[in-house]
Amino acid sequence: MNRDEVSKPADSGSAVSRAAGADRFERLDALRGVAIVWMAVFHFCFDLNYFGYFDPRQRFQFDPFWTVQRTCIVTLFLLCAGMGQALAIDAGQSARRFWRRWAQVAGCAVLVSAGSAIMFPKSWISFGVLHGIAVMLLIVRWGAPRGLARGARGYAALLAVALAALLLPRLVQHPWFDSRWTAWVGLVTRLPRTEDFVPVLPWLGVMLGGVVLGHALLRHRRHWLAGTVPTAVRPLAVLGTWSLSFYMLHQPVLIGGIRAWRWWTTGQF
Repeated sequence: MNRDEVSKPADSGSAVSRAAGADRFERLDALRGVAIVWMAVFHFCFDLNYFGYFDPRQRFQFDPFWTVQRTCIVTLFLLCAGMGQALAIDAGQSARRFWRRWAQVAGCAVLVSAGSAIMFPKSWISFGVLHGIAVMLLIVRWGAPRGLARGARGYAALLAVALAALLLPRLVQHPWFDSRWTAWVGLVTRLPRTEDFVPVLPWLGVMLGGVVLGHALLRHRRHWLAGTVPTAVRPLAVLGTWSLSFYMLHQPVLIGGIRAWRWWTTGQF
């Protein structure tokens, strides 16, 4: 797989800046690296619980200790994705590069659905974080450059759309959106039975907020994103440039490792 270029899978920060000969945005890469390490730890705990290693068993879908962490992880990922898109827009990312990266994200989303259907046939992932990012990238690609080009008015318009996206699911719900094939919009009256659910609403608001934040930092606090990071943090920055690859590989590795340990210690696979 090519080195990741666009967000959280949105890794545009480092790759676009290298292509353009600009600063390396290692600080954004490192922030993305924090998100994926946190995600991996969360998923490792989920896997241990699934295989019965937690006593008492944890309720990952209901216990605030876990649900709040999940919300924070997804929020951090999508903020990084939005900032990555701001960097891509600023660097003049070509349509070819965007569509190539988008196809990678969408293709991986399909693989996630297929893999989850094998392991969780009753709660497979029909619209998880990669599915959500694939759709949101299309919206951002179409609307964000137009908004950012209008200066302060464009900023205000994008922030207004972001706020509306965040609030709309709290104000509007309808049973029509409760099916697996319509829940992706986000206006559900109840959460679907699935292992991951990141609908367009309200999460588009987070990504758009990241776009505005990233563009503002580029204009007024570029050094917050650009430049190097301390040596101790550099592994996170490197990891952050490979976020899609890491995302796709970490669960098979974790689950395979746990199964191997079970076989070694108990003879059960």
